[in-house]
Amino acid sequence: MKQALDAVVVEPLAKHSHSVIWLHGLGADGHDFEPVVPVLGLARQNGVRFIFPNAPVQPITVNGGMRMPAWYDVKVMDLKLREDFDGIQESAELIRAYIEAEITRGIPAENIILAGFSQGGAMALHVGLRFESKLAGILAISTYLPLEQSLVEEASEANRETAILMCHGNADPVIPITHGRHSAEHLQSLGYTVEWREYQIEHSVALQELVDIGVWIKTRLAL
Repeated sequence: MKQALDAVVVEPLAKHSHSVIWLHGLGADGHDFEPVVPVLGLARQNGVRFIFPNAPVQPITVNGGMRMPAWYDVKVMDLKLREDFDGIQESAELIRAYIEAEITRGIPAENIILAGFSQGGAMALHVGLRFESKLAGILAISTYLPLEQSLVEEASEANRETAILMCHGNADPVIPITHGRHSAEHLQSLGYTVEWREYQIEHSVALQELVDIGVWIKTRLAL
């Protein structure tokens, strides 16, 4: 069931013409990536609206049931085992609502980028590849493809050729880079266009990574 939208929003100074919906990681909130906006090198006069949704607060099994913002439960440390199908599906509906809200504002889906870090990146891949209208791009940082086996049947034809950028730290102790590489290679084997970039960091983002992402966003949105 869709809930009322709850997000941190950075409005452009110029007329709103493009949108970037950026999903945070486990235990964070919408403010987590708000500071990256000026680092991306996008002039606020270009009309890009940044939406940083807040995930629902829920208990996380591997953290002893502690409640925190999360897009889905993590039942075991191996992210590919015992995936939280129901939680992923519920959050997918919430995230779709953010995309649909931008479309209602008059922004075509092809002017919308869906992005995310860690859990948020996993959700960006899950939702973006299944969304029925073509998006401008999908950005997945320090993450992996969840519910991998269901993608073949559930994939949207509209986003078969949508550009995907996956970035990962080569010393990531939370989501090993091997998980990210496997997901990128799996998507490529299915015919998706995936650009893969590695950085000398752990489970975080680097300045050069943000600069590279800014260039990619400008290219995808034709700014």
